[in-house]
Amino acid sequence: MAIQTVGILSPGDMGGAIAAVLNKNGMRTVAALNDRSPRTKQLAAAAKIENVGSLQNLVVESDLVLSVLVPSAATPAAKQVAEAIKQVGKNILYADCNAIAPDRVKAIEPIIQAAGGQFIDASIIGPPPRVPNRTRIYASGKPAGELEKLRTYGLDIRVIDDEIGKASGLKMCYAALTKGLTAIATELLIAAHRLDLDEVLQQELSTSQKNLLDLLHHSIPSMAPKAHRWVGEMEEIAATFGAVGLTERTFEGAADIYRFVKETSLGKEKPEERNSDRLLADIIAQLSDDNL
Repeated sequence: MAIQTVGILSPGDMGGAIAAVLNKNGMRTVAALNDRSPRTKQLAAAAKIENVGSLQNLVVESDLVLSVLVPSAATPAAKQVAEAIKQVGKNILYADCNAIAPDRVKAIEPIIQAAGGQFIDASIIGPPPRVPNRTRIYASGKPAGELEKLRTYGLDIRVIDDEIGKASGLKMCYAALTKGLTAIATELLIAAHRLDLDEVLQQELSTSQKNLLDLLHHSIPSMAPKAHRWVGEMEEIAATFGAVGLTERTFEGAADIYRFVKETSLGKEKPEERNSDRLLADIIAQLSDDNL
């Protein structure tokens, strides 16, 4: 099928950046912004996303809907879109791009299909695609080849399988390493701060783990405003690993760390408000002191 308009659920930091790439390369994007926050409307306007008002209008206007939400919103959003598909009577593509467990994706697929839509399992690996060649979108499911058409419009789409759950499983394994490592590092650095071992640990890491320390200088500062989203992602990873007979506790603990961070002043900032000049040591001290 021809894809001329892409609906974005929702035009936040990631969804807005994806839409901006599509728009820059000639694809029309739309969003349903009725009752959305001023910040979401501002992000949509900055990305040049057209506001069509209601979700029903979004389904009418779209050939493809990209669901880019916090994990907890994935199923409710799919149900809302499915209802709109029924009301409109239009066969559209629905790509779930959320960081959720394969079993959850498999449970969402029939919701969309029963309404008359086609379902694609997709996962985003990398930051919001503001810089070329840093973000990949993996896709699986029988209609996944349709999503690959967005390569023409600037997105790096990679179809890996025709089975629903494969793309989401890949995301869970990848994020377990990247965001799991960030959670472990955040906890141990706060522990070192409270033990008054900051400088000694930094010196040792500079000597024996320089590449890792360089990574943490980048990953931890940018994590804090997103910690509230990563709680659910860690819970989804725990569920994924539990479903294949592994312990869930590792990533339940990582979720606890992100709950800890989201309640701090840094965790309550918006990504666009973050001061990129803050030093890692100062960030760790503030995270620690805010939760004493």
